[in-house]
Amino acid sequence: MTNSALIQDDLREKIIADPDVILEDHDLMRALIAANEKQLGGNIVDLRGIAMERLEARLDRLEDTHRSVIAAAYENLAGTNQVHRAVLKMLDPVEFEAFLKNLGVEVAEILRVDCVKLVLETVQKGDDPAIRKLGAVLHSAEPGFIDAYLTGGRNIPVRQVTLRQLKPNDNVIYGEASDWIRSEAALKLDFGAGRLPGMLVLGAEDPHQFKPQQGTDLLAFFAGVFERAMRRWLS
Repeated sequence: MTNSALIQDDLREKIIADPDVILEDHDLMRALIAANEKQLGGNIVDLRGIAMERLEARLDRLEDTHRSVIAAAYENLAGTNQVHRAVLKMLDPVEFEAFLKNLGVEVAEILRVDCVKLVLETVQKGDDPAIRKLGAVLHSAEPGFIDAYLTGGRNIPVRQVTLRQLKPNDNVIYGEASDWIRSEAALKLDFGAGRLPGMLVLGAEDPHQFKPQQGTDLLAFFAGVFERAMRRWLS
């Protein structure tokens, strides 16, 4: 009995008629290459088999890269849509008190953060009735507080957007929430000439939501829109 007789005639005819079925099956091709190497013996180097292995490895890497690029593109698109929706919601209120309340509830939900604080440097005391009336989102601080907070007291440049992880109870802004806030995005705000700066902080319970290696373009855009909205209220 010949080797060809071991394959049924109908199966053999199908393979001859459409060999791509075999070539496109990675597992089957690996089995054929392994069988070929076994027949050649351990002392024979099959250059074609080595080349195919390298090509397969390269193809796998290209496919992984392709999937990563597609995933990153979808993630970036989703982040862009999220920030755009937050901006539109932020611009809805026509009164400052409603603006702050909207910021701490609806805008926070869209951005998927657990706590939002607006820090304004001022010479007024924190127990001022006018400030207290504006709700829990607003936090007043002495001049110079924001730069010191963003740099941690170190002699380093102040960035517009600072992403970092937090330790329990190491924050004077979040109050009781500092027990469970584990990461934050701190956006420094410029309200124009002659005005003290401000800062918008977005706090998250997830310690991995904001990390230094993440991109900041979308948050910088959000900070720019927020600055312009605040200038109208301050005027």
